[in-house]
Amino acid sequence: MAIFLTKDSKVIVQGMTGATGMKHTTLMLADGTNIVGGVNPRKAGTSVTFEQGEVPVFGSVKEAMEATGADVTVIFVPEKFTKSAVVEAIEAEIPLAVVITEGVAVHDSAVFWALAQAKGNKTRIIGPNCPGLITPGQSNAGIIPGDITKPGRIGLVSKSGTLTYQMMYELRDIGFSSAVGIGGDPIIGTTHIDALAAFEADPDTDLIVMIGEIGGDAEERAAAFIEKNVTKPVVGYVAGFTAPEGRTMGHAGAIVSGSSGTAQAKKEALEAAGVKVGKTPSETARLARSILAG
Repeated sequence: MAIFLTKDSKVIVQGMTGATGMKHTTLMLADGTNIVGGVNPRKAGTSVTFEQGEVPVFGSVKEAMEATGADVTVIFVPEKFTKSAVVEAIEAEIPLAVVITEGVAVHDSAVFWALAQAKGNKTRIIGPNCPGLITPGQSNAGIIPGDITKPGRIGLVSKSGTLTYQMMYELRDIGFSSAVGIGGDPIIGTTHIDALAAFEADPDTDLIVMIGEIGGDAEERAAAFIEKNVTKPVVGYVAGFTAPEGRTMGHAGAIVSGSSGTAQAKKEALEAAGVKVGKTPSETARLARSILAG
């Protein structure tokens, strides 16, 4: 079992024929992802040859879904076209839309997030500005390197792409049930809480690693959720302990004001909920290792 993405997931790629889309489609196919089509209105009716075979190109998400039964789309389109690409996916009611693109205007994210809500959340959005998600040994939807870990019993949810990769590598001997990079923008689709709930319900996940970062209150809200709803051990890391106050750092969401949104405030909230929090990614990995070792 896995959360959100399995070996049976049928994946299409919006923007597959662009340079970035082609590169990552090649890598996703190499990881065993069942990619059944690409979407590009200007190249509808053509196909692209990969080592694994021909992948057809469709004119729209709806058309691709009708022809292939696709239930996941990975979106690699420039930021100025991202809103229309996500809106198209939501209106087609594809169950999962993974929005890799960074630099998406917050207003655009607000528009497609609100549309998904209005349509009853038939489409789960992951991202934008995220590395996607991977179920090692089964499927990879996004840009997470497929060769840095193996299948295992740890569930990972992270705001940061690079810290996702580091944690997966540090715990590669134990392995992961699924890893989800949710992105660090102020408005995202799937949240820490959504992933925590899914990992709690997943019988193949024994421990959850949660990576947050300064800014906003997502980690504090996740801590409250963990306290009431999560029975599995959770290990956390919050990036930004050395960041100066009052300055925007890295991700657009990482804005610190006073004590609100600081790494220390988040650490304290998580620890109060019973989460063991490392001061560094490596310390966090050691905490996870020690809990699993009993």
